Amino acid sequence: MLIHPQFDPIAVSIGPLAVRWYGLMYLAGFLAFLWLGKRRAAAQPWHGMNAQDVDDLLFYGVLGVVLGGRLGQVLFYEPGYYLAHPLEILAVWKGGMAFHGGMLGVFVAMALWGRKAGKSFFQVTDFIAPLVPLGLMAGRIGNFINGELWGRVADAALPWAMVFPLVDPLPRHPSPLYQAAGEGLLLFIILWLFSARQRALGRVSGMFMIGYGVLRFAAEYFREPDHGIFGLSYTVSMGQWLSLPMVLFGLWLLLRRPVAAR
Repeated sequence: MLIHPQFDPIAVSIGPLAVRWYGLMYLAGFLAFLWLGKRRAAAQPWHGMNAQDVDDLLFYGVLGVVLGGRLGQVLFYEPGYYLAHPLEILAVWKGGMAFHGGMLGVFVAMALWGRKAGKSFFQVTDFIAPLVPLGLMAGRIGNFINGELWGRVADAALPWAMVFPLVDPLPRHPSPLYQAAGEGLLLFIILWLFSARQRALGRVSGMFMIGYGVLRFAAEYFREPDHGIFGLSYTVSMGQWLSLPMVLFGLWLLLRRPVAAR
């Protein structure tokens, strides 16, 4: 049976300055966005994007991810805790970012950038959708390093069952690694291949919504459920409740009559 290494969350410390692994994982995700985005803009001219657009999208996206992700964690998962400790809302370097809140924040940010750049909402989201999963993978690796979002109790005979000493002595699923592989690497491969040729407006965005929603819904069966605003539920977790609308909206985007080819 494996034991979580209990990494030091601080990667580098110079005097009072401390750089945390969690922050470095986000930085890796943002750099992957830049690199892949510029490749995508050059290879797929039908998006109407250039290298400067990718830089601008990253700036807007970072604001959306950080603000939306943190507010999502506060409102969806831990409203009681943050109501009692309001200053902790600002401590994003300690972890605690909700994907669904971050996604809503990015939607707002992309709508604002699209309005400024004269591009439609789905034109923007179709372009960025394949650039997101590697960032999600990096974030889940950051969760694992922090020893958070541990999994449900597993059979001790499972070769990769892991004890998280700060939680309890029970063998558990290393669920952040499951999510890094599923919502991160696997979703990236699916979207990168699906978007390799021109699709009708909204199709790539729809595939992202379905892919993430289904993979997150499945991963929740291995992850210790969060309390959330609906209370603790071992039948349908908070993450699953929030993923269901994503899947339904994604199906609508994929099945609706094509709007206009770009």
